[in-house]
Parts: sequence; C-alpha cells; structure tokens
Amino acid sequence: MHKKGKTIFFDTPPIIIGHAGVVGKKEGEGPLAEDFDAIFEDTTMGQQSFELAESAMLHDAIIRALSSAGCSPSQVDFVLSGDLLDQCMGSAFALKDLEIPSIGLYGACSTMALSLCVGSMLIDSGAQCIVAGTSSHFCSSERQFRFPLEYGGQRPPTAQWTVTGAGSAVLKKEGEGIKINAIQIGTITDLGITDANNMGAAMAPVDGRIRP
Repeated sequence: MHKKGKTIFFDTPPIIIGHAGVVGKKEGEGPLAEDFDAIFEDTTMGQQSFELAESAMLHDAIIRALSSAGCSPSQVDFVLSGDLLDQCMGSAFALKDLEIPSIGLYGACSTMALSLCVGSMLIDSGAQCIVAGTSSHFCSSERQFRFPLEYGGQRPPTAQWTVTGAGSAVLKKEGEGIKINAIQIGTITDLGITDANNMGAAMAPVDGRIRP
C-alpha cells in the first residue's frame, strides 16, 4: 500500500467476498427490507436481555457472511468487530464460541467502516482472511446512553432511533466481489455541538472529501 495525503491506496485491493445484514422488526418495515438477509420479528432473539439479543444478532450475521463467502471460522485470521456497549461486550459474547483471534473496535456509527479499513490494511500486510462486523440494538443503546425503556422518559424531537441490527463482511486477497481500492481514516474534530440528543447535527458536517 502507499499513502497520498491522508488517503491509503492498496496495490492489491482487498475483496469483500461475502457479507450479511440482519435486522429487527422495525427495520424490516422500512424501504430497505429487501436488502436484508434476515428480519427478526422477535427483537429479543429469545434471549434474557436486549444486550444478549444484540450479541445473538451479530453472531448470526457473522455466520451468514462466512457462509456467503464459503469460509469456515477456522480459516479466518482475525475478526474485527465493535458495538455500542461498554467494553464491546456485545461483540465479545457474539464471538466467544467461534475461536477466532478478535480485535475489538469502538467507532460508534463508524465502526463498520472502521473495521473494513483496518481489515483491509491487515489483508495488505499479509493476512489471508478477515471478518469485519458491527451491531447495535435500539433497546440496549437507550439503556447505555439515555434512559432504560422501563423509565418511560419522553423523547425530544431531535432524538435518534438506533438501529436494531448487525452486519458482517468477509475480506480476502483473492476472489470475486467488491474491491476496496483506498481508505481514509478521519481525524477528530470538535464542531461545538452541545445537544446530546441531536447526534444527527454532530455527524452531518463530516468531511468525506478525498484529500490529495
């Protein structure tokens, strides 16, 4: 790989050879319904907590992505994943039975892109197979960042609705699929947004331009 400005270009672009996305009932009622691999009517996934349900969704997405790629967990060099829970516990419980070397990432809404970026650099450095993934759950996120649903707090007009879902992608050096030709890691910028309920305003000015 070589770097030009803040952009990293790959001489042999990593390839997404398999992927999967699973969601909850509300997301399944939206305009992207046909693009999901599974829509779960029961957003508790039969688990005892929303946090465990999120882990179950991520585990499901990873298994589906591996199946799509024709790979087994034993063929994966590293799995890079994160979520919105303390210490990425959602990912930890999702991965604990797969026995794949795990790298936890926390990028909030950027975690999927971040895992693909880091995974691409690992592939370029010699890794043969990488799994990238992330998850979130509306109910676990409300408890983590705002108020538990049981509290019954009134939501302000700018309140966000965190996705209930999980996504995963499998990267390899060779194969058929989407190539990742270049990546750019963002910098930390304080734009003075002070409304904790209005995350849309905080994310809207993100500068996505490729700098030479």
